Amino acid sequence: MALYVDGFVIPLPKKNLNAYRRMAQKAGKVWRDHGAVEFRECVGDDLNIKMGKPFPRGIKLKPGETVLFSYIVLSRVPTAIASTRG
Repeated sequence: MALYVDGFVIPLPKKNLNAYRRMAQKAGKVWRDHGAVEFRECVGDDLNIKMGKPFPRGIKLKPGETVLFSYIVLSRVPTAIASTRG
């Protein structure tokens, strides 16, 4: 079975983390209702790494922000899911 992944990386003020978590829990349910096999929200913790290009440099975090990486694993092409739910 072919799987499809859709994801994003965004900066988020640390003070808004709890509100984002509440929204993400609701979004996860919606994604699963629309056929998602897996849904993950990952919050940056130890971002001070020396190897490669760390997320904070790549998205230019401001003081007081952390980075969020979210992805959804789908069993069908995302446009096919959207078109079947009207």
